[in-house]
Amino acid sequence: MRDTDLDALCARWPGATRSIKWEVDLVWSVASKMFVVMCALGPDRGRLSFKVDSDRFLELTEQPGMAPAHYMARAFWVSVTEPERFTQDELAGFVRRSYELVRANLPKKTQAALGEP
Repeated sequence: MRDTDLDALCARWPGATRSIKWEVDLVWSVASKMFVVMCALGPDRGRLSFKVDSDRFLELTEQPGMAPAHYMARAFWVSVTEPERFTQDELAGFVRRSYELVRANLPKKTQAALGEP
């Protein structure tokens, strides 16, 4: 998945905002809470990290092409280390689920202000 693909995907979702953090990472957030990070520069360029369901974390990190995300694994984030192992639709599904998980943890009033997902 390229950065333009990620932008096209995430821009459609209510409350989703794009920013660059740490000088090298493209970050999409909802209500200032990150749901996906893509490294935009350097040797890890293209690495995609996102939140997953806690009950799927071990399953996903044990399969080839995924690993616990640096600094974020304790919050059930994974990194796609070999994106060629996954289809665009699979990656888009992971990112969408991450958005849903992060959004569900927002206060109800904030969720309501965002509108329908």
